[in-house]
Amino acid sequence: MRPCVPGYTPRPAWAKVRPRKQARCFCLHLSIARWRVPMLDLPSLPQWQALAAHAKTLEGTPMRDLFAADPQRFERFHLRLEDLVLDYAKNRLTEETRRLLVDLARATGVEARRDAMVAGEPINTTEGRAVLHVALRDPTDTPIRVDGHDVKPDIRAVKARLAAFTAAVHEGRWTGATGQRLTDVVNIGIGGSDLGPVMVVEALKPYARPDLRVHFVSNVDATHIATTLAGLNPATTLFLVASKTFTTQETLTNAHTARAWIVEALGEAAVRHHFAALSTNAAAVAAFGIDPEAMFGFWDWVGGRYSLWSAIGLPIALAVGFDNFQALLDGAHALDQHFCTAPLEENMPVLLALLGVWYTGFHGARAHAVLPYDQSLHRLPAYLQQADMESNGKSVTLDGRPVTWATGPVLFGEPGTNGQHSFYQLIHQGTHLIPCDFLAPAHSFHPLGRHHAILLSNVLAQAEALMRGRTEAEARAELEARGLSGAALESLLPHIVFPGNRPSNTLLFRQLDPRTLGMIIALYEHKIHVQATIWGINAYDQWGVELGKRLAGAILPELEDSSRPLAHDASTNALIALIRAFRA
Repeated sequence: MRPCVPGYTPRPAWAKVRPRKQARCFCLHLSIARWRVPMLDLPSLPQWQALAAHAKTLEGTPMRDLFAADPQRFERFHLRLEDLVLDYAKNRLTEETRRLLVDLARATGVEARRDAMVAGEPINTTEGRAVLHVALRDPTDTPIRVDGHDVKPDIRAVKARLAAFTAAVHEGRWTGATGQRLTDVVNIGIGGSDLGPVMVVEALKPYARPDLRVHFVSNVDATHIATTLAGLNPATTLFLVASKTFTTQETLTNAHTARAWIVEALGEAAVRHHFAALSTNAAAVAAFGIDPEAMFGFWDWVGGRYSLWSAIGLPIALAVGFDNFQALLDGAHALDQHFCTAPLEENMPVLLALLGVWYTGFHGARAHAVLPYDQSLHRLPAYLQQADMESNGKSVTLDGRPVTWATGPVLFGEPGTNGQHSFYQLIHQGTHLIPCDFLAPAHSFHPLGRHHAILLSNVLAQAEALMRGRTEAEARAELEARGLSGAALESLLPHIVFPGNRPSNTLLFRQLDPRTLGMIIALYEHKIHVQATIWGINAYDQWGVELGKRLAGAILPELEDSSRPLAHDASTNALIALIRAFRA
């Protein structure tokens, strides 16, 4: 492992640096040079060109041949951190591929930008912000400074208030307006204020408190909140309004509907007993009627899709207890330390990121599948869709030039074994290369009969089948063994040949506990960061969502007032007119 050396200053080939005062990283003590926006042209890099040439040399070597030639292939291509094992042997790579990919990582400044991130540098360049979700789960007293201010005491103070509020709800000291204990919590948010917490709460259901149910409302479609409220008692329901600015249209629309529901049943004075806010806008929260003691803030260096570790994680703490929420943070911190200290060749998120760059950049892959073989993780693909595609769905570089290389892929997924009866056909025999991540626990929380053994046999078989495929000779022998011959055999033969050589990674873990889940989430966060660094893009802004919001603001009054003139394109004008007619 690379030693933690005081005075170490990373200097990638592209970086122009100027000295600054020492900043202390949470997991290493480094003299950080101020990170600068790179002038990056990936295809011109010698390391990129070496990978392009290397890809051509591997074209005729299927993975099954690599396995046949090397009985120790798993030993060479797997990593373990505690009980989390990454098997990346079923990829189109050799040790030379790994070396060349790591060379690319170094040439593009992966280590320097990682160290700049954890030191509080403003690597979100379009918004001038630090990116410090890692600080939220760092339990040490080592300072992390943003603009000279140590953020650690602020984090500890908010966590202490979250823990106290969680205990008050669990112990029945925070009650509804009628004095009854709370039985239900409804988190009202959208995007990162919903997807992260709901994914974790679903994943950790075996740890959930039996006396408190946690629900999530995100869609502005009235169906979502109406169906949620239908089964609840106002006197025993607590709402968490999760919006950093307390202005998010969808969230505030749902929050005001919930407020009206409480007021109708219990009166205006009940609002302060039945609402808490996860926000930084104290004035708007107070105007809503929420008790200041029930407002929990966070900071502009916490991005929405990286915010479940902050006050946005309050529904997680309420669902599973603050100790388990802390264990989630501790697992993420363990992965953070690995990311910061492990050599790139032995670094889980770095290698996952490099494999993704390998397939998008040199094999034409435009999609990636995340396939958890654990029903508890059924919301993980949706969570990662936002985390990955909102981060790396970019087409301009950090310095504002159009990219000429592929960036983030389309990410999708579904729990196994459901997905096997859905889209796996395309992954096995379709015309698109779709690398896959399989995730599976060795132990189930529900050890019923043969269920888990069947589940595990399927995940292992799918990864093997994608790698091996089925040759024409193997298919012919199988059909002959079934008694087919002649024209019938020849007619069916091409349909049961599998090309194989389809790459996958397998993440195996002992059991899905809070610590392991924290490690998995942090693993993907850092993978996204590394890929953004290599591609030269900003993973921490999301300007692509702004234009639609602005146009929706113009269309809304046109839908509500049919006398307003329309000045959109012909298609939009016609659709607005049709909606007006249908609603008349």
